[in-house]
Amino acid sequence: MLEVVGLSKSYGTGAKVTRAIERLDFAVEEHEFVGIVGPSGAGKTTLLKCIAGLLAPTDGQTLLRGVPVTAPPPELAVVFQDYSRSLFPWLSVRRNVELPLRRKQEVADKGRAAAEALGAVGLAGFEDHYPWQLSGGMQQRVAIARALAYQPRVLLMDEPFASVDAQTRAELEDLVLRVREQFGVTIVLVTHDIDEAVYMSDRVVVLSRPPSTVQEILTVELPSPRDQVESKALPEFVSLRARVYETIMQPAAKVAG
Repeated sequence: MLEVVGLSKSYGTGAKVTRAIERLDFAVEEHEFVGIVGPSGAGKTTLLKCIAGLLAPTDGQTLLRGVPVTAPPPELAVVFQDYSRSLFPWLSVRRNVELPLRRKQEVADKGRAAAEALGAVGLAGFEDHYPWQLSGGMQQRVAIARALAYQPRVLLMDEPFASVDAQTRAELEDLVLRVREQFGVTIVLVTHDIDEAVYMSDRVVVLSRPPSTVQEILTVELPSPRDQVESKALPEFVSLRARVYETIMQPAAKVAG
């Protein structure tokens, strides 16, 4: 479904070049959930923007179904961290969700698509509210509904729960896992939260310190459906969490060795 091939990104010119990510290689299968973690400043958001076609890589490429991504493709949607800046406060919840559908000609009934997406995230009945009338968690649900209404094949999420409290975060994690099954979407999640990555993902891609490389790719074999209490109490979860943390904290050469 999605391939990252030799992807590198640098900023600046001449002697002031800063290498953010360097020759990243990994693939995402259809319907898979892949979490991307790494140290602070590892270029996780840069990587996601390159995958989405929002930022041109210095070298390498991203392939979506074998086609190079040079601009945001129509079958891909992004949910950003800062929901307060991604929603239009003067538009109702319904209008916010319907807005990107104007570019999606194949969605004939845009009102129905918006209603189905809002129902999937538990916001049926809030269609005529405005974002500023909702809690932070509800606003992020609107952002997720907007992405789902667009009917993407791939959903990219950039630390989407970082701005909410712990309880809301857990609720949104489970919400995303449910809608993933309901809509059959492939998901790539960038997060700084190791527990979140292990709990939600089928595989976890661990990045090194910058210039970031892929340190390790770990398969998560926790039973499904996941449960916030039972899954996180399993020895497999504890072991994987420790492995991810250990990998993040170690130098790249030591992990490779």
